[in-house]
Amino acid sequence: MIRELVHDPIFLAQKSEPATREDMDVAFDLKDTLYAYQGSCVGMAANMIGVLKRIIIFDDGDSYGIMFNPEIIEMAEPYETEEGCLSLLGDPRPVTRYNKIKVKWHNPGELPKTEVFTGFTAEIIQHEVDHCNGVLI
Repeated sequence: MIRELVHDPIFLAQKSEPATREDMDVAFDLKDTLYAYQGSCVGMAANMIGVLKRIIIFDDGDSYGIMFNPEIIEMAEPYETEEGCLSLLGDPRPVTRYNKIKVKWHNPGELPKTEVFTGFTAEIIQHEVDHCNGVLI
């Protein structure tokens, strides 16, 4: 189901709770909502659709990656950039990101995963994990 986007900075600044198997519907709604905004958005976190759970989705080129409880455990190669966000009104804002990150996460019914991401995919994941942590750009 496509959900309405949240623009309230007070809500978005709250830290999200861990996601569980019971939150799979949220992941499906995130995918539907991201697909609806695919022309202007490459990633979303659950709080962007009004759910304070640690779930993110991101465009990984040919598919969508979904992570439950993502945690960035290593970062390398910092750089400065500007990012916008569908949840935040206004112009893009300056932010420091890392070209290479190592992320630990899981999906319901699966063992925990750890993977290294680079480039634009790494930037998207960092932005969405910030959302989970209540960090606004």
